[in-house]
Amino acid sequence: MKVLAVSLVVLAATVGFLLGLVAAGGTPTGSRRGVVTPAALETRPLSISTGASVASPVNAGTGVDFAAVAARVNGAVVNVDAVSREIRGRTPRRFQRDLSDENGAPREGAGSGFIIDAAGFILTNHHVMEGADLVTVTLGDGRALRATVVGTDPAIDVALLKVDATGVLPVAVLGDSDTLRVGEWVCAIGNPMGYVHSVTVGVVSFLGRKLFDQSLDAYIQTDAAISFGNSGGPLINSRGQVVGMTTAISSQASNIGFAIPISQIVSVLPQLREHGRVARGYAGVVLTTATPRLQAALQLARDRGALVQDVPPETPASRAGLRPYDLITAIDNVDVASDDALIRYISARAPGTVVRFEVWRDRARQTVTLKLTERPLPPTARPAQPPGGVRPALSQEQGPLGMIVHDIDDATARRNALPESVTGVMISDVDVTGPARQARLRRGQVVMEINRQRIGSAAQFQRVVAALPRGAAVAVYVFDPVTDQRAIYSVIIDSS
Repeated sequence: MKVLAVSLVVLAATVGFLLGLVAAGGTPTGSRRGVVTPAALETRPLSISTGASVASPVNAGTGVDFAAVAARVNGAVVNVDAVSREIRGRTPRRFQRDLSDENGAPREGAGSGFIIDAAGFILTNHHVMEGADLVTVTLGDGRALRATVVGTDPAIDVALLKVDATGVLPVAVLGDSDTLRVGEWVCAIGNPMGYVHSVTVGVVSFLGRKLFDQSLDAYIQTDAAISFGNSGGPLINSRGQVVGMTTAISSQASNIGFAIPISQIVSVLPQLREHGRVARGYAGVVLTTATPRLQAALQLARDRGALVQDVPPETPASRAGLRPYDLITAIDNVDVASDDALIRYISARAPGTVVRFEVWRDRARQTVTLKLTERPLPPTARPAQPPGGVRPALSQEQGPLGMIVHDIDDATARRNALPESVTGVMISDVDVTGPARQARLRRGQVVMEINRQRIGSAAQFQRVVAALPRGAAVAVYVFDPVTDQRAIYSVIIDSS
């Protein structure tokens, strides 16, 4: 198979070409001797997202009224911030995700997401919060809430988050990406480059694009503008329904973006919610579609099916005796139309399932039976945040605000060009998962007052902070030498 020749800003883990790497949860329909095609697999009903159907807003003069679409969906789009205490070296720009690449700096992710259930379930990209110690979701009304990672699926770059919020949350209605057509109008809503709730409009340029994994990928390509920070945001059709999740862009061409089909995401939601992960059937065989040219060159006995290209060792396929040049024409008495259709069938089966292949080898029909194993995780996948949002406790030195301060001597004042009117303590370190970091306080700022009480020394700062009640909102008055301005920050102290 020819791999798509496009240089990408890689926003998802690159994985191999192995069978069984697609969304789980679908089941084949039709007669027992039907045809295995992508359209022949039904998707499990959504068990999390709810919402009524959306009427198509159309302007008779200009076509689709995306102003109405954006007004309807915008409230369900959120900003997702993720930070990790882990420090990494610089990442090559061509493979840069939405993360800080400053050497010696904590990893920071910034992306988008959308609410799919009024109970607080949110979808975003796995790479946005991969390995995070703290994930914060900012709602459309400005509320910033700590999120729990319910489950992740690195294979298709999806994460399911949960927030606890008071009041009614707006919900994005999920559509059916299988009904999309090339040329259809769509829009994307997200937070590109930190510009929150930006709306861009374009058309579907291609369906089923292969980028990273030839056996799993089925991306929606669109020319709706997508940039860093859009990752995890919704791609929306003219009826106001989410049909995809924006996840990757080209680094060498403008207006080429990619989204994960929402039907692929919906199929794994039950596993993400119940188990926190996705288990897919895996046969371990590299396939291609039996094209007319291959049929002629290899003198194949059948004009359709999935042709075996490689059988890696120590896989179910190798143990069952499959070989290169085998033509798989049916599975479990269901005809196979293509390699992609076979992959969808296999990956929809649970690990441990026994399947039976009908194979043509050297113009003779054979039957091969094998037991599926679980698809291995991509080599770059890392464990997600533990269930329940558990994170390391703050040190005693950092205190309940999650920051360390020190007294300001004359040398420090001169080095930072502090005005004589500025007195207090300087922030020397901020815990990347603590309350101060969530409030955007940073190193080098001078804390002058806490709840309008002047701070004259580090010892006084510690006494004042120690007396603050857990869960309280604290007003911190600071001077920033970088901007030469004073500002008031609201910090919510951890309740634990």
